[in-house]
Amino acid sequence: MNTPTTATKRDLLSLLDLTTEEIHRLFARTGELKAALKAGQAVHTLSGRTLAMVFEKPSTRTRVSFETGMYQLGGHALFLSSKEMQLGRGEEISDSARVLSRYVNGIMVRTFAHENLLTMARYATVPVINGLSDDFHPCQILTDIFTFQEHRGPIAGRKVAWIGDGNNVAHSWILAAARLGFHLVLAVPPGFEPKAQVLERAKQEIATHDMASTITVLRNPQEAVAGADLVTTDAWTSMGQEKETKRRQKAFANYCVDQTLMGKAKADALFMHCLPAHRGEEVTSEVLDGPQSVVWDEAENRLHVQKAILEWLLA
Repeated sequence: MNTPTTATKRDLLSLLDLTTEEIHRLFARTGELKAALKAGQAVHTLSGRTLAMVFEKPSTRTRVSFETGMYQLGGHALFLSSKEMQLGRGEEISDSARVLSRYVNGIMVRTFAHENLLTMARYATVPVINGLSDDFHPCQILTDIFTFQEHRGPIAGRKVAWIGDGNNVAHSWILAAARLGFHLVLAVPPGFEPKAQVLERAKQEIATHDMASTITVLRNPQEAVAGADLVTTDAWTSMGQEKETKRRQKAFANYCVDQTLMGKAKADALFMHCLPAHRGEEVTSEVLDGPQSVVWDEAENRLHVQKAILEWLLA
């Protein structure tokens, strides 16, 4: 079996593909790119470069932010729905990866099974970016942490409370704690815990790199939020889980982030949500639109963070 490799090729499939120092450098560059855009200064570091964007899952923020980011950096992005590609007619992912690598400088994939992403990265000879998989959402959590640091300074030593499903976004928060030295407390109902192997890998990373991080999984949202610097959540039912909606609504009924719950956090705690939000389910409108919410800054910063990622991998 021929598995092509490139000595200098880097991928971003999870946050463990980045060192702590690389994350800090990405944040520094994000700040520069954001400031340049606000000042009306053109930055065309990806002139002549092309990004293929492969979507199995639909998206608003991921598509618009990556496509706009490539345009602002002087490059070009191609939207490719898996249903309209030969993937939708049964072509092997490995074959699509080989072909796309002959045409473009990078591939962003938004998919269901994380294994699909791993296969794409294994056979592609250009960088592959995880735009979201069922296991991880690294671009979102890099954005969330950058946004927190814009408002409150370094996240190291702070307390982050995750309320809800132990899903792909929660998994990426877990890996982020292993890299950046903050304290993560997750409140999840029985049967919806983060994957054990993700927790174990994060704890191994913390021990290996002697990070001052802690990761705790609880049942009680009030206990998780107590004294938190940041409270964050996600939809109870993700794409592909629609048949579980009623079961999930029942299981998560006590996990809504409302003003009473936010009142348990620090007085200056921030609230985040990766969006789209289901108002009245995982969060109330009072919190989402309230003074502690930075969800719109968070959404905007997807553009700036991903531009830094695109530069790092494609330039």
